[in-house]
Amino acid sequence: MEGLKIRKISKTYDGKKYVLKNVSMDFMQKGILAIIGRNGAGKTTLIRILATELMPTKGSAYVEGIDIVKEPTRARELMAIVPQEARTIPWMNPKQQILSYLLYRGFSYKEASSLALSSIKKLNLEQYANKLSRTLSGGTKRKVMVATVLASEARIIFLDEPTTGLDPISRRELWVLLEKLKKDYLIVLTTHYLEEAEYLADKIAIIDNGRLIISGSIGELRKKAGHEYSIRIEGDKELKMPKVANISKIEKGYQILTSQKEAFAISEKLMAQKIKFSTNPVSLEDLFYYFAKRSINDEEESDEGEW
Repeated sequence: MEGLKIRKISKTYDGKKYVLKNVSMDFMQKGILAIIGRNGAGKTTLIRILATELMPTKGSAYVEGIDIVKEPTRARELMAIVPQEARTIPWMNPKQQILSYLLYRGFSYKEASSLALSSIKKLNLEQYANKLSRTLSGGTKRKVMVATVLASEARIIFLDEPTTGLDPISRRELWVLLEKLKKDYLIVLTTHYLEEAEYLADKIAIIDNGRLIISGSIGELRKKAGHEYSIRIEGDKELKMPKVANISKIEKGYQILTSQKEAFAISEKLMAQKIKFSTNPVSLEDLFYYFAKRSINDEEESDEGEW
């Protein structure tokens, strides 16, 4: 599988304001690539460019070796997208919706019928197949949207914030579904839920202010940050220990980001002082704030000028 290659994609409006700037990365496997960032970071713009809905100002990307800028029609045959604003059709049932989508993509009625039934079965939607979409729960509607794109036999699936607005139980059900599907597909998703990206993603890309800050698995990001563990300390008691570079004040206490070796030494000192604390692997939330803050500092120190 040649997967996805992104090469120096930039997007500007009016030739001045850039939304994306020189974004490059590869994802050469089946699995999930999660793109995370703050509102306005450029996540949805990148997804729309990769799905051939929007032309980049510069650069290109390749799906299975096909240039999406030069050969968008060929590229579209290999991909499907569930946009952020996508909704089920209220007056159709899931079977009808999937069938109409496949007919629109050029499948024959016989092929479309077979693929629609297969996708409904794969996502365990048989009991809802003939119920009007307006009667379904929010979580089931999202599953129908995923079933719709999977029925197309696309190899690369784009999901733009697929769980936004779902209740915790429905969100978790969709996570379980996506975790099963990633064994057979390359799925690119954007999300505001950092725990979602940490749970699902094989590779995480952090975008801020239109730039790719860093990418890698959660383990690789921890190593690149140099902070594999997070120590959280309760209360405002003065800490009697050597200066720790990455200590910060948090609600109701302190947080220290540190290496495994240092975590043992710090823990011993805290226990000796009878200070309550907890030690856990650094979360994606911790890493996101660390890299985003570092990126902002780097930009403030740089004198790059207009590009």
